[in-house]
Amino acid sequence: MKSYQKRFLDEALKVGALKFGEFVLKSGRVSPYFFNAGLFSSGQSMGVLAECYAAALFEHMPEFDLLFGPAYKGIPLVSAASIACAQKSGRDVPFAFNRKERKQHGEGGQFVGGALKGRIVILDDVITAGTAIREVMQLLSTQSECEVVGCMLALDRQECGQKAVSAVQEVEQSFGIPVRSVVNLEGLIDYVAQSEQLQPKLDAIKAYRHQYGLQSS
Repeated sequence: MKSYQKRFLDEALKVGALKFGEFVLKSGRVSPYFFNAGLFSSGQSMGVLAECYAAALFEHMPEFDLLFGPAYKGIPLVSAASIACAQKSGRDVPFAFNRKERKQHGEGGQFVGGALKGRIVILDDVITAGTAIREVMQLLSTQSECEVVGCMLALDRQECGQKAVSAVQEVEQSFGIPVRSVVNLEGLIDYVAQSEQLQPKLDAIKAYRHQYGLQSS
């Protein structure tokens, strides 16, 4: 496990963004863990999250020109991650995001931030059904000067949907872009296995993975 992945999970536990127990998901499945990136809600915790995003970006998809955040959750993510990129690597990376509704006054338009040109990486917390990413891809397809080259998540549950593939894999197949994450289910399992305090949760997580996880996991 990379140091930034451990740091991310440590912070997620600390702020309650990662919890263990029994959680009924929207799908109706009962999951032994739950992740809510919205609980990275202070300057300190968001700073840690942003630095972990930046580290994952530089490891997995370093060739990018702009970070894009789908409204609304993606807005603080790209704002903070761009700061972390500048502070940690000296790369002054612009960021942008979309409005939910097109602005009819002032400068108008649906996008806010840096110019939409060059290689774009989308930042989001998780992909559940892929709806937000599909909406953003449709919006960005109208911009002739940019190309989406990847998507970076906080957590990939590596979990099948109704089909034999996950929502992440469906996005990859539909748009031909890589989707990576700060950490995935395999990384979470390794983290739990190495923690004396969390080890009692390990069997339930492995059982859940066996039932719902990707066949390649």
